[in-house]
Amino acid sequence: SMPDFDVDFCQDRRDEVIHYVQERYGDDRVAQIITFGKLQARAVLRDVGRVLQMPYGQVDRLCKLVPNNPAKPVTLQQAIDGEPQLQSARRAEATVAKLIDIALKLEGLYRHASTHAAGVVIGDRPLAELVALYRDPKSPMPVTQFNMKYVEQAGLVKFDFLGLKTLTVLQRAVDQMRRLAGTAPDLQALPLDDEPTFAMLGHGDTTGVFQLESSGMRDVLRRLKPTRFEDIIALVALYRPGPMDNIPTFIEVKNGQKAAEYPHPSLQGILEETYGIMIYQEQVMQAAQILAGYTLGDADLLRRAMGKKIQAEMDAQKARFVDGAVERGVPKNQAAHIFDLVNKFAGYGFNKSHAAAYALVAYQTAYLKANHPVEFFAASMTLDLGNTEKLNGFKQELDRLGIRLLPPDVNRSDALFAVERLEDGELAIRYALGAIKGVGVEAMRAVVAAREEGGAFADVFDFAQRVGTKVLNRRQLENLTRAGAFDGLQPNRARLFEGLDTVLRHVQAVERDRLQIGLFGEMEMPALPARPDWNALERLREEFEAVGFYLSAHPLDSYNLARVKAKLSNQIEAQAARGHTALKLAGIVAAKRESNTRTGKRMAFVTLSDTAGQFEV
Repeated sequence: SMPDFDVDFCQDRRDEVIHYVQERYGDDRVAQIITFGKLQARAVLRDVGRVLQMPYGQVDRLCKLVPNNPAKPVTLQQAIDGEPQLQSARRAEATVAKLIDIALKLEGLYRHASTHAAGVVIGDRPLAELVALYRDPKSPMPVTQFNMKYVEQAGLVKFDFLGLKTLTVLQRAVDQMRRLAGTAPDLQALPLDDEPTFAMLGHGDTTGVFQLESSGMRDVLRRLKPTRFEDIIALVALYRPGPMDNIPTFIEVKNGQKAAEYPHPSLQGILEETYGIMIYQEQVMQAAQILAGYTLGDADLLRRAMGKKIQAEMDAQKARFVDGAVERGVPKNQAAHIFDLVNKFAGYGFNKSHAAAYALVAYQTAYLKANHPVEFFAASMTLDLGNTEKLNGFKQELDRLGIRLLPPDVNRSDALFAVERLEDGELAIRYALGAIKGVGVEAMRAVVAAREEGGAFADVFDFAQRVGTKVLNRRQLENLTRAGAFDGLQPNRARLFEGLDTVLRHVQAVERDRLQIGLFGEMEMPALPARPDWNALERLREEFEAVGFYLSAHPLDSYNLARVKAKLSNQIEAQAARGHTALKLAGIVAAKRESNTRTGKRMAFVTLSDTAGQFEV
């Protein structure tokens, strides 16, 4: 069979690659691949509710009772079985019962066609001679009418051109460095023995580092204390179900706590790099060549056979392996034992070139974090703009590193996170306007464009007039106010929040007057209503609603002394304990999710927030 072609590119430049392929091979020989979207639980309820002309609010409430888990979608029947409110609504209302009954019959049917996120096919002749094509209204490229399973059966080779977020983080971090300093390191020529990088990895300080930031991986890094790039390659391959069992031995041999053990002396040359442990598929193939005289092609067939675990094929391969090893002086029993050992490793062996490529990206992100953390985190936060949980985690890491995260400001912020040089020469990160909930990145780009064209905004009325009501609505203005983005123009957030209708009415009147060529002359600026500002706790609550976490401070900050006296731990300390120690924590309820146990009892998962982040109980 053809190999898998999975190639990762920077998200921002993936389209350039596709355009290059079109130019290189011809527009008529390159196409994307169709994919079919199915009616899942929430979508089928909404579609059927629309056809039945049910009120939107009623259908929306029902949809929100269906768990939303894109990684593992819940069927409508599973949602009904697990949610008493859905069951009671179905019993109580005939229209709801009809909605659910029809939805159950339609769930799983194809709803629409779209374009596969990564798949591209390249033909040796015009694709119209090989497969049926169609035009996706959203794409200028032709698209195959066969999905990815059938394009291969039609004789075409599928390439996955994937947009990898981390590569975009790297590119944007480098761009920020060039903007600020006029120069930046060449990521392809980084020293692979950088001391600050390996010191950081050895401490497990890997928030934001590709492939290495899970709590389990941090624990392994702290015990391993990697000192060379090959250690990172091995960790990428080892940290998966199956190979993980070898991590303790890998660490002990690496740190000189035990000697490496080799299945046969002749294998030391290929296993020395990984401390006697067979980790990579390439090592399986080399072992077959050295011990049993396999050719490289035959060794690849052995690797495939071990992966498929077809017993008849494995028996034939074992006999051949043992015979070849015996011919080379290995005792028969030892040869059989080595085959079984190699077979065990091959079941989960990882491709070394794949591991090395990912390890290089991991090292590059670690290098930037260790040596250029401000630019690195500004880029990382931009690529997780809509993920408040990730942004909150980045904020905690910035606090730990002593890097300032400046508040959003319509006169200073960009639509995305940006590095800002302070008066004392220190670098800080300015919070992105586009990261505020419900405002939209494109609308915030329009805000920045208006500021760049006409200079800093003088006040909120000037801001609203220059940006315009075609771009901004009340909800956007509310969340900008809650987040503190107008503090430089109007520090009393409550007064501005109450006066937003006044602002919008004035701007709409000005826009109407412009259409009438200034018939009534310059309009007088209205005054905002007088009212006291929100107190500190109210400001934080409103800020939380707009940002998704506590940005400027935390409600528990004023209880720090009491927390110390009560010997309370925080979320980070609880994670480090990993369930091995009894701890006391305190937090503010951030969210609540109710569900049923298997016995039908109601239970709730509560998300609490403390000064170090969020945790679930």
